[in-house]
Amino acid sequence: MAREAGVSTPTVSKVLNGHSQVAAETRARVEELLQRHNYLRRRARPKETVGLVDLVIREVDTLWSGEVVQGVQREAAEHGTGVVVTATHGGAADTLRWLDNLMKRGSDGIVLAVTDLTPAQRRRVEALGVPLAVVDPVGSPDPSIPSVGATNWQGGLAATQHLIELGHRRIGILQGLEETLCARARLDGYRSALEAAGIGADPALMRPGNFYYTTGFSGMCDLLALPEPPTAVFASSDLMALGAYEALRQAGLRVGQDVSVVGFDDVPHAVWAAPPLTTVRQPLREMAGMATRIVLQGAKAALPEGTLRMELATRLVVRESTGPAPDRS
Repeated sequence: MAREAGVSTPTVSKVLNGHSQVAAETRARVEELLQRHNYLRRRARPKETVGLVDLVIREVDTLWSGEVVQGVQREAAEHGTGVVVTATHGGAADTLRWLDNLMKRGSDGIVLAVTDLTPAQRRRVEALGVPLAVVDPVGSPDPSIPSVGATNWQGGLAATQHLIELGHRRIGILQGLEETLCARARLDGYRSALEAAGIGADPALMRPGNFYYTTGFSGMCDLLALPEPPTAVFASSDLMALGAYEALRQAGLRVGQDVSVVGFDDVPHAVWAAPPLTTVRQPLREMAGMATRIVLQGAKAALPEGTLRMELATRLVVRESTGPAPDRS
């Protein structure tokens, strides 16, 4: 900046820190350069105030999001740190507003949950020097950014194997948001289990979705309209599984007896469903807590040496929504 403005480094520092001993013309030239290069001033925080972590999440009104928020808040509280939650709803304008507010708040760390930054947004965050960690990256994890996920492929495999072991052969899948890494991994696990059992993966039994109740409902309705409907369904989220429940209820079919259903997440509502939902538990609170620990302690302290990507184990929780394949002969 100093070289481009034709002034000394201390002069630029004086402009940044608001000192008055700078000529108006020089100050204007430096300020114009700072703006052109998207330089962000990070507001200093008095030492006696509590630190802050920014949680940036696509939305906050889902059961999944509630688990993530609780995980971040619990870990932050143990460090005496406050949490600011921003819902971007996947919109670029919301993300830009958050970046502007981040600069003013002077947060000590950022946790991104199932959202992403463009290269330009990444550069703005890097200019602030704020540590960043990601929960459930949308795409392939950036090798330079710490990320925490779950063993999604293993979870999809276990869910489908469970249904195969119960005698099911026509097994549908309600897919999650296609652009997300976790949804693709769950689909791959489903396919791998079918292939290992000598069952062909039938495209007619695969329905796109977005992790939400409505696509679980519509996808299940589509599957039930097939000439030969599935006897079991693997839903890529518990919300989609509950949507499938409603479609089955409206069709006069019994969950766990006429059609078996497996979900993914094990949010609190899974055990309250009627019947209680068989699902793949991913430790959402622990994942969010680990990401928060990374930004507060630094990746070197929070992760094993040489590791920037961590996957926490999933496990199948069997309840009453799955049962033996019905005899349709």
